[in-house]
Amino acid sequence: MKLKVYADRMSQPTRAVIIFCKVNRIDYEEIKIEISKGQHLTPEFAEINPMKQLPSIVDGRFKLFESHAILIYLACAFPGVADHWYPADLFKRSKIHSLLDWHHSNLRRGAATYVVNTAIAPVLGRPLNPQAAAEAEELLSSSLSKIESIWLKGNGRFLLGGNQPSIADLSLVCEIMQLEVLDEKDRTRLLGPHKKVQQWIENTRNATQPHFDEVHKILMKVKEKLQNQRLKEANDVGGSGMKKLWHSRM
Repeated sequence: MKLKVYADRMSQPTRAVIIFCKVNRIDYEEIKIEISKGQHLTPEFAEINPMKQLPSIVDGRFKLFESHAILIYLACAFPGVADHWYPADLFKRSKIHSLLDWHHSNLRRGAATYVVNTAIAPVLGRPLNPQAAAEAEELLSSSLSKIESIWLKGNGRFLLGGNQPSIADLSLVCEIMQLEVLDEKDRTRLLGPHKKVQQWIENTRNATQPHFDEVHKILMKVKEKLQNQRLKEANDVGGSGMKKLWHSRM
């Protein structure tokens, strides 16, 4: 039975799972669930994932949610996945687990909260929250600094000091890519000081081509439309206009 991946490519962790499948030639069926339309909140989807979040997978009778758990499962369950993604070496695996755990409560919390409260909250039917955005920016900036000072401090091209990416590189880079939807000056302010992070993003992108760019096409389309929206409506970046933009992203 073919692996099923329940996905919205506007979701950072979903993109990581799909890119991983494509790079490693894992045969799968992508089932689109649009978060902006509330399709993840239906009783039917709750049977797949009671947390009603994306991504989720079904492999035969086995159901799994949480992207990091999914990536680990895929790396172990499917033959042909290169060792560097999730090394057999226990010490290296433990380092990956440590990094992924840190990601959830630091980089992800900072990046996702900032993007939501500066760009996409109206799409989700929420008001923008400047105070939450300011707090998130502080956490995001701190997280980017830690990535450079702890995991990119050596000469390696990727987070664990090696020359090939792991599932941690893919997960974290997909998270940071969400910053593409921000106003360019905000994105430059956040990423500009972190040259090592910028190079690492490019290294991960190059290591997973052409799939990285293909899976991120939807994000780039939203980025372009948002830029045009800002030019046309400098004083109005929310409301029904934003919702129309989001629903037309496909």
